[in-house]
Amino acid sequence: MSLKWKRVWIADEGYETVGVFDVDGDGRPDIVSGAFWYQGLDFRRKHFIGEVTKLGEYYDDFSTIALDVNGDGKPDFVTGGWWGNTLRWRENPGDPAKEWLTHVIAETGSIETTRAWDIDGCGVPEIVPNTPESREVAVFKLDTDSFGRGAGRFEKLVIYRFPEEERQGHGLGCGDLAGNGRMDVVTNRGWLEAPKNPWKGEWQWHSGPLIGRASSVPILVEDVNSDGNKELIVGNAHGYGLDWWSRDASGQWARHPIDPFNAQYHDLQWADIDGDGMPELITGKRHRAHAGNEAGEWDDLGIYYFKWNGESFTKNVVSYGPIGIGKSCGLHFALADLRATGRLDIVAPGKDGLVVFYNEGEEPR
Repeated sequence: MSLKWKRVWIADEGYETVGVFDVDGDGRPDIVSGAFWYQGLDFRRKHFIGEVTKLGEYYDDFSTIALDVNGDGKPDFVTGGWWGNTLRWRENPGDPAKEWLTHVIAETGSIETTRAWDIDGCGVPEIVPNTPESREVAVFKLDTDSFGRGAGRFEKLVIYRFPEEERQGHGLGCGDLAGNGRMDVVTNRGWLEAPKNPWKGEWQWHSGPLIGRASSVPILVEDVNSDGNKELIVGNAHGYGLDWWSRDASGQWARHPIDPFNAQYHDLQWADIDGDGMPELITGKRHRAHAGNEAGEWDDLGIYYFKWNGESFTKNVVSYGPIGIGKSCGLHFALADLRATGRLDIVAPGKDGLVVFYNEGEEPR
């Protein structure tokens, strides 16, 4: 099945993260990226959120995670960045004419990006930043009231602390690797097995696979080949390569290339993009990920979905070509059904602007 895509420009701003959620409560999805939100359904009305610190060609804003932090019924969002050294949430004022207040959750050190995973199964996701230069693997749990509403503050829970000479490193993922129904945490050279009580028990360290400092966030934990066991999917954020890793009965890991010919894979998503009931891998290149200084920085841009064919992944192109023709997908892109068609569209931020790829369904043969 080949999909047809309709490309629509939204903005020229070079923010590298985006979220899709109903900002104004009108029942329609809106697009939130950097200092602005764009009102659905056509995303032509642009509203100011607040300034975002710019450092060179980067904005200190590396995630857009929707979460009603203060329990007022309006979605806020969580972000953080490399230079600000803080994890933050921005408060939705409920008025398009007002700026969003910024609240510091914690001083964390440099944040590569942040993801949300429901580690304890309570129904409210925890916030987990990737802090490569820190020894700590920390989880930030939203305090809630008796009705499960956010109370406007987070509890920091350190689930693991690396030895003195080691650091967390680049790359982070979460999923049930142990096969016991719990949410384990994956780093770039090993994984942490969750105890029965993730906040009181001890997390067990398992070495391997050694996937290196250049791994994506997230490292996906998924059953790639439908064998009942979870595998890892990893992108090379600092060079060429996209791989999946399998594990045999003895616990030995093996690497399987998906796409060795493209570089700078940062954000990966696992979802049913073509509507056949089976998930695909959706990802792409980050434009000028490291200011033009690493392998693959100047290659053509692309966004792709990879479909498992029973033995390997088949690559399908959403967009590809030099800047202005191809498109990057930044650090934190979004999948959402923007028009209530039942199909997932792709919202792609990046230093080359903000673009929506509308999923038009199966390409006529």
